Amino acid sequence: MSTLESVLDVVGAVLVVLGALLALAAAIGLLRLPDVLSRMHAATKPQTAGLVLVVIGTALLLRTSADVWMLLLVGAFALITAPVTAHLVGRLAYRSGGVRPDLLHRDDLADRADTSAPD
Repeated sequence: MSTLESVLDVVGAVLVVLGALLALAAAIGLLRLPDVLSRMHAATKPQTAGLVLVVIGTALLLRTSADVWMLLLVGAFALITAPVTAHLVGRLAYRSGGVRPDLLHRDDLADRADTSAPD
């Protein structure tokens, strides 16, 4: 085993552990935060960053072409779908009254009539 492979293994392991810690922080945030919007933030930001770190670390550990491409696809799909999902969850929570107005600093949708609501 060469020195470069040893360094890549150590860096990969550190990235996997850091990603797992970020995912743990996201899980704790989901349990501890008070409302839907705060929980949504905890579910998207550190979880996505943690997944990216785990994907990069795993790619450094595996280092085979097929594995790296599969991990890149996993990371790309997570980065594409997380913002869309968060947006839809936020809109649904706002429309259904699941947002606590006392925790909002600014409410851009308060004066706006929702034209997409069913009649």
